[in-house]
Amino acid sequence: MKKPMKVILTTAVLVFILSLSAAAPWIAPHDPNTINMAARLRGPGDVYPWGTDSLGRDLLSRVLYGGRESIVLALIATSLSMLMGLLIGMLSGYFEGPFDWFFNIIASIFQGIPDLCFLVALVGILGGGIGAVLTGLVLKSWVGFSRIVRSEVMKLRRESYVDAARTAGARPLRILFSDILPNILGNVAVLFSSRLGGVILSVASLSFLGLGIQPPTPDWGVMVNDARSYFRLYPLLVLAPGGCIFALSVSLNILGDILRDRIDVRFDEFLS
Repeated sequence: MKKPMKVILTTAVLVFILSLSAAAPWIAPHDPNTINMAARLRGPGDVYPWGTDSLGRDLLSRVLYGGRESIVLALIATSLSMLMGLLIGMLSGYFEGPFDWFFNIIASIFQGIPDLCFLVALVGILGGGIGAVLTGLVLKSWVGFSRIVRSEVMKLRRESYVDAARTAGARPLRILFSDILPNILGNVAVLFSSRLGGVILSVASLSFLGLGIQPPTPDWGVMVNDARSYFRLYPLLVLAPGGCIFALSVSLNILGDILRDRIDVRFDEFLS
């Protein structure tokens, strides 16, 4: 597929999913939490366009609402981990010395633990829920940002314009935020879009395991878990929320690849 077409399709999918999630209160045909046992596991029809789940709740309405919590949680978690990784990576790459040595030890420990194992263990210890999920995602995600930022700062701190600012008497923090930061924001944007897709999958996985967003809040991961027993007879109960998770995460990853090709960011440390 040609790159312009890939950009158009990826953007269209993202805008479509995000728009439907944002407009869910106005376009959903029913309340997503209204239980109607008389209509449980009903197939698509006039009243329920996509049918109902095991509790008689409208599937289409729950799918429309299902991405709202996950997307907001993923955006907050990725933003916080980006800010944390950006700050630590900039300080580590510029000052080096003991701080950099300590940072590398901590980063190596975090990167040596599989993502899902770490998240499940930490969220389980903290008792589950949105707060625990947010904490786990931030603690696990900051390392990828900080390593890339650190390597970029170590390269830029030797540039002539940084030496000129240092010679002119500029303080280190001013050099970092006025001279170096603007030159790495493009790479940070690439990392943000790429990481966001992975965080969406992590949120869905934790919700599927019962450790993330809790019922009765509509959530795609929870919906997939609830529909496992009925997949053979009512496959749409799994395919609808699962397809949304797949489409959103893949679109974000493709967008990250497109941005990476344009900016030529190095992903080796981030993906390791």
